[in-house]
Amino acid sequence: MSHTVVTTTTTTTTSSSDGGFCNIAYVRSFQGLLKIGQVLTLLIAFLCVHCEQRWTDYSAFRYFEVVTAWFLIVFFFFFLMHLFRLQSKITCINWTLTEFLHYAVGGILVFIASIVVAVKSYGISGLIAGSVFGFMATFLIAISIWTSYKVTCGSQPTGAAV
Repeated sequence: MSHTVVTTTTTTTTSSSDGGFCNIAYVRSFQGLLKIGQVLTLLIAFLCVHCEQRWTDYSAFRYFEVVTAWFLIVFFFFFLMHLFRLQSKITCINWTLTEFLHYAVGGILVFIASIVVAVKSYGISGLIAGSVFGFMATFLIAISIWTSYKVTCGSQPTGAAV
């Protein structure tokens, strides 16, 4: 009585569909275009208020500048992080939660700063334009919060047969 033992091994390799270290498809995705829109509107809002020469309340407008500049840098960092796929290389941070919290805090602070600039603009066109772009950025941030929430906390499959 002879016994035959057969051993099989399987080798699996994974590769990126678009190759390279840069995720160009992210730039064309909804999330990528949303981040580009946020960065551009925050940049325009910052420049509108910064370039206006006729300020009347320095602390209010400096607050707007600081908030818009800070979240402009943060959102651009998140864009670069997704573009170069850094979230898959730095796994010790929960990037989805980190982005969600930054968007939540950023949305609230940019909204408050836009209200303050709108109230204290006194008919100065550059400050009004900065406030309008601040509200537009707030709207884009709210969309990011909503889509991030849907991805993070949306309906989860339960595994139960229906």
